[in-house]
Amino acid sequence: MRSIIIRALNLPTTRTMIVCVCRRVNDKTIAQAARCGMSFDDIQIDMGVATQCGQCESSARAVWMQCRPSQPTAHLSRQQPAELTAHTPA
Repeated sequence: MRSIIIRALNLPTTRTMIVCVCRRVNDKTIAQAARCGMSFDDIQIDMGVATQCGQCESSARAVWMQCRPSQPTAHLSRQQPAELTAHTPA
């Protein structure tokens, strides 16, 4: 009955799952951080996932592994050619 009401209201049917009960962190939060390129260590530091009782570590790592980019992201910056930056007026 509830799914019919949700469909009738045109609401999304996706649900979140609490992965870390101690810190109240859900799978969507971990997935979003993983897609942004955060390492699992960064997620632990920022969100406290798997830092208290540790029971959620395998589930949190599984979500992170599924959602992280397969290739590392390159951070490029534009630099001036060496001859322009090294030139000093006489």
